[in-house]
Amino acid sequence: MKSSRGLFRIGLAALALAIAGAIFAWKTARASYDHLPTGFRDVVVLSGMSLPVSFEIAADGRVFVAEQRGRILVFDDLRDSTPTVFADLSTRVHSWSERGLLDIALDPRSPDEPAVYALYTHDARIGGTAPLWGKPGDQSDTCPGPEQGTLYGCVASGRLSRLTTGPDGAVSENVLIEDWCIQFNTHTIGSLVFAPDGALYVSAGDGADWRQTDYGQLGRPPNPCGDPPLPPGRAASPDVAEGGSLRAQSVLRSAGQPVTLDGTVIRIDPDTGAALPDNPYASDPDPNRRRVVAFGFKNPFRMTLDPSGRALWIGDVGHDTWEEINRLPLALPEALNFGWPCYEGRRRQNNYNRPGAFGHVGFQIATTGRCRSLYDQGDEAVEPPYWAYRHYFAVVPGDGCARTGGAISGLTFYEGTQYPSEYHGALFFSDFTAQCIWVLPAGEDGLPDPTSRRRFVWQAGTPVELRSGSDGDLLYLDFVTGELHQIVYRPGL
Repeated sequence: MKSSRGLFRIGLAALALAIAGAIFAWKTARASYDHLPTGFRDVVVLSGMSLPVSFEIAADGRVFVAEQRGRILVFDDLRDSTPTVFADLSTRVHSWSERGLLDIALDPRSPDEPAVYALYTHDARIGGTAPLWGKPGDQSDTCPGPEQGTLYGCVASGRLSRLTTGPDGAVSENVLIEDWCIQFNTHTIGSLVFAPDGALYVSAGDGADWRQTDYGQLGRPPNPCGDPPLPPGRAASPDVAEGGSLRAQSVLRSAGQPVTLDGTVIRIDPDTGAALPDNPYASDPDPNRRRVVAFGFKNPFRMTLDPSGRALWIGDVGHDTWEEINRLPLALPEALNFGWPCYEGRRRQNNYNRPGAFGHVGFQIATTGRCRSLYDQGDEAVEPPYWAYRHYFAVVPGDGCARTGGAISGLTFYEGTQYPSEYHGALFFSDFTAQCIWVLPAGEDGLPDPTSRRRFVWQAGTPVELRSGSDGDLLYLDFVTGELHQIVYRPGL
């Protein structure tokens, strides 16, 4: 995630400190103005959490909440004020800037005592031992030197684990996947979604730098992830490089070159982490390519399943100009390429398309061989976003939301009946930096209709996760205040 050109440009923890004063002022004044449609009320149901980023509600009403630092809390229900700690992964989690424990999911196959899937930034290189950069017990970790982490990066990795409770109550971790080379503080791992057929979908960002064109040449020494065609410590020219943001296109690498999971959505067996036999690349010799069902993402931080169970909807955090909502049908014979870093929104991404110019912060722009090859196939070779909204412009004219670089931070469909009929089947989405939640009502074809979009919650704080509760009410998690909110409909009150 990044903030102005992604979710939390200055990092999750740093942003929390930067805007805490504004949030306090907002909370004290909030009751004095109407920030919801008529008949709706915003109720804080859980509080006291430290930088929460994700939550899940079990079949028995328990609420599991992931904190960025690596703790997973359990509340008995939405009225519980004293949670217990289900698991503490903080020594293994690198919680710095936009790194951390960023999503959890409950195994739907065991509702009485569900296994918990955790997707987090592992404080080690791929296959290494944590902690590498942080210290045991620290809530917020570091990288070497005052600017090393953002200037040169400090390499970590992504990890997907299955957590289960034994007869003695102890929680054990079964690591399913270790991959996702992450050099910089942004675009790390993303989201977890179970499909009706039992498959687990996992998303992750490209692990590259947010400030400049990154094709693997950055770092001291360069190319620390060892992306082809050169070994670690040697940077290739942009004509042949395959690193940095181009890892999002690694599925297209030549045979024999390793495929990474950065910038992809994968579909796996939740028991083993292996690719499922009906995946598009199921017969490929590379185990990572076999897992991939979509690629070309910058930072697909949040995903949700539509009510039909036939498509994933993916919020991809933008770069210079566009925040994307992408639709991925689940029954596809081939993997879809959504274009990053060669495309952003529906347009070619200028930082990778014009040699000899300079980027938005004065860094060199390059036309990479990988993007040139994609452009030669024509724009129809990539899947355009279902809809995108532009940075610094109002999502809905006159909505009063902050006009920022944009940071799409939550997606969920309304599947209840409590709300008025115009919300039935609608897609809600939030933007962290704009501090708002909007809704795309269902059109005549049943799909979200961007032309009918409207603001739903104004001054929503820092929404980092949206879900539809078991009773149909919309729930959202406020990262900075550490609160879980419930939006209830009470006409006449």
